[in-house]
Amino acid sequence: MSPKADILDHLFAEIAVKASEDPTKSYTASLLADAPEKPLRKLSEEVTEALIEVMRGDKQALAKESADILYHLLVVWQAAGITPDEVWQVLKDR
Repeated sequence: MSPKADILDHLFAEIAVKASEDPTKSYTASLLADAPEKPLRKLSEEVTEALIEVMRGDKQALAKESADILYHLLVVWQAAGITPDEVWQVLKDR
């Protein structure tokens, strides 16, 4: 895997660590404490914001919203009990 793709695996590992932290002190822990509803709402919100940036043609804002989508998607995966490797395998099999 390329170093750039590795960042998602590293972020997922960090999310797993944050899952056990105090939800009043960790944004990630607060999302996971109210899973699946809160992470799903945030993911949906970020997707909507990205779509708005596509329509506006703002590439820089779209890049930021895309990063937010990836982060929140990884939180959803953590909450659902799946790993990036499982998703990478599905993509590989396609």
